Amino acid sequence: MYALNMEEEKEPLINLIDIYKVYQMGNTEVRANDGINLKIYNGEFVAIVGKSGSGKSTIMNIIGALDVPTEGQYILKGQDVSTMKDDELAAVRNKTIGFIFQQYNLLARQNMLENVELPLLYAGINKKERKQMALDALERVGIQDKWNNIPNQLSGGQQQRGSIARALAGNPSLILADEPTGALDSRTSREVLDFLKVLNSEGNTIVLITHDNAIAEEAKRVVKIHDGKIIFDGPVEEYKRSRT
Repeated sequence: MYALNMEEEKEPLINLIDIYKVYQMGNTEVRANDGINLKIYNGEFVAIVGKSGSGKSTIMNIIGALDVPTEGQYILKGQDVSTMKDDELAAVRNKTIGFIFQQYNLLARQNMLENVELPLLYAGINKKERKQMALDALERVGIQDKWNNIPNQLSGGQQQRGSIARALAGNPSLILADEPTGALDSRTSREVLDFLKVLNSEGNTIVLITHDNAIAEEAKRVVKIHDGKIIFDGPVEEYKRSRT
């Protein structure tokens, strides 16, 4: 498998070791993840790509501490999260991971400031500090003037920027983006992808989940999953050549 040339980076941010996720469907055993080994280092921009049913969503849930594997070990930021209970997983998500979703997942009756503040509230940050952190995040994505708007007063692109601001507000170690352009038109999708590149250039680690090869090719490294296994892991230039 491809490994980033980072001799000085001794420990990966994400280390998936022999990950299996097995579901029992009646008398049939379904291996959604079938022996996944993957290392992702700080500062990378990695796309995990695969068709529906490939296992990419399952591995996203494991990387995002939304689920645990049936077998195998997952080390996130030096911490073994493979066998954690729900409350422990929630704490890891809140402290370490910023999520960007396809459908934004913004609260319709809350303004943008309140939406961005929400994970900071869960983290126990006091009111004054979390307001400033949320305003800083909104400024970073260029919609600080929309702080008092509710989501349906904004365009799809602005709502997704709000979702990105919420992901950034707590300065997470990892930004996990699940089909972040799926609900956007082509022009707005381009804006969001370009912004993710800017975030990566600033040192943020980004893992992008997508079914679309064209979107995956916006990353620097591509991991392709098929039938629960990694069938490609390498730099985007090599991935493009493999598809021609």
